[in-house]
This record gives sequence, C-alpha cells and structure tokens, in this order.
Amino acid sequence: MSPWAALLGALAGAILGSFLATVIIRWPQGRGVMRGRSACDSCGRTLGPRDLFPLVSALLSRGRCRSCSARIDPLHGRVEAGCAVIGCFALGFAPNLAGAAWASLGWLLLPLAILDWRHFWLPDALTLPLAFLGFALGPYATDVGVMDRGIGAALGYGVLLAIALSYRAIRGRDGLGLGDAKLLGALGAWFGWQALPLILFCAAGSGLLVMLLTGRAKSAAARAPLGTFLAIAAVPGWMLTIYLMP
Repeated sequence: MSPWAALLGALAGAILGSFLATVIIRWPQGRGVMRGRSACDSCGRTLGPRDLFPLVSALLSRGRCRSCSARIDPLHGRVEAGCAVIGCFALGFAPNLAGAAWASLGWLLLPLAILDWRHFWLPDALTLPLAFLGFALGPYATDVGVMDRGIGAALGYGVLLAIALSYRAIRGRDGLGLGDAKLLGALGAWFGWQALPLILFCAAGSGLLVMLLTGRAKSAAARAPLGTFLAIAAVPGWMLTIYLMP
C-alpha cells in the first residue's frame, strides 16, 4: 500500500465528501448547492474558512454551529469520513487510474445509497454519470470486455424496467422505481452482465436482513430502498462472481 497515495486519496475524499454531504441534505429539499457561500442551516451565518475543514472543523466545534450552537447534522462528518476511507483504500492500493476508477465508483455509490435510504430517490444526475464512467473508467478497474459491459448495462436496466412495468400493470401502482433500473444498468456497465445475478442476490439478501432487523418487514406498507442495497452489494457481488466463475 502506498502511504502517500492513501493520504492523498483520503484528503481528496474528505473534501469531496464535504460537498456530497451538502448535496445529500439540500438537494431533496429543493435547495441549491452550487450558488452562494456555505452557511449554517439553522441561523444562516456564512461559514468562514475555519468552519470548512472536513472532519476537523466539526470536531473542534463539537458538532455545533459557533454562532447559534445548533447541532450540525452528523451526516456531514459521516459522509466526509466515508469518502475519505474510500479514497484512502482505492488510491492506497492502486495509485494509478485503477485506483481513481474505484474511488470514483465509491464516491458516486455512497450518495446514491444514502439518498435512496432517506428519500427513496436515485437521481439521474448521479446514476447516468455512473453508467458513463462504467464505460470510461470501468476498464481500468475491472477486466470486463466492452461487449459484456454493454450487455450488462442493457440487461440490468431492462430486467428491472420489465419488473416495474409488469407490477404497475398488475397492481395499478408503482412498486419499483426506474432509478433502481438505471442503477443496476450502471453497475452492469462497470462489472458486466455476468455479475448482475449475484449483485441482485446480495442486494436482496442484505435488504431482507436489514428490513427484518429494523422491524420494517412487519408493516404491510413497508418500502425497501433497493438502490441502497444495490450500492452496498455491487462490489461484493462482483467479487463473488469472480470467485465462483470457472
């Protein structure tokens, strides 16, 4: 493992995580993230440089705004730490384009997983770039041919789209979001069609386990964020595919 590349990846991840956390919190509320300076969500005070150091600023202020003492959403620190860990391991173990590819994959899957868990929403602005990067950067990360990536993207999207349309036709209501289909198609572009069955299997298994442990499965009206579990299962499903393939 390259310590300097790991450190660089962690720093880049923490900085990107600070932005992604803001996106995750503000985007579903219809609030812009690209205009204006960062400000406290409670009192509106414009944040200065000392407030914007990823992880460090929150620790020094004990997770509260220095002006109004309002609690800062802990999601900021968690996303920053998550992105830092992703960058550290990705670039630390592969200080080249392969590491950059794996880091990019993780940095996109993390906000998708959180947004779907919190809001049952997988925005095209994240899933479509993920699919594009599967073709552009995916070859540096996974040894999958272009044809297999293309089939994976089409098959991943097509299978869940067919299920969603069939459910709507039979039950008269939506049971599966098209964002899930786009996400699985994007994962097919990264890992090829061969990995899709095990990614789906791991996603379904982990989703069922979480629903049981959290008690959500007891409610007839419970909804499961499939996109969250697809994001979590992507790499394990691909690794199982590599291990099990002859």
